[in-house]
Amino acid sequence: MLTAATVWAALLTYAVMLVAFRYAKQRAFHVLGMISVILFDLGMPVYLYLYKDWYRRLIVESELTSFLVWIHFMMLVMMYALYVMQVKTALRLLRCDNSVRIDHRAQGRAVLLVRALVIFTGALLVES
Repeated sequence: MLTAATVWAALLTYAVMLVAFRYAKQRAFHVLGMISVILFDLGMPVYLYLYKDWYRRLIVESELTSFLVWIHFMMLVMMYALYVMQVKTALRLLRCDNSVRIDHRAQGRAVLLVRALVIFTGALLVES
């Protein structure tokens, strides 16, 4: 299950995200860590598309109809939607609008949970 390098990379970036979440008061580290993780998550589908045999896996082997694939896909959509909301509130925080601080923290917790589920479902989908 956890043999793919992509899963290990995702777990490493999850650790970075946890540390950045924990040290949110160190703004420079927090912002740099979170931006790095978001960019990694945006680049992962591009990497998988370019370097993995997705056509064989999804179309030829009919895994496109798999429940786990759709759960993983919906978790990804949710994660990206949460990232959009996070960036919007982060920009407001950087403009010294503290009225969104509670929302930003709650969304951050949701991102941590959803990203953990994305990594877990992705690990289950890895071919050995």
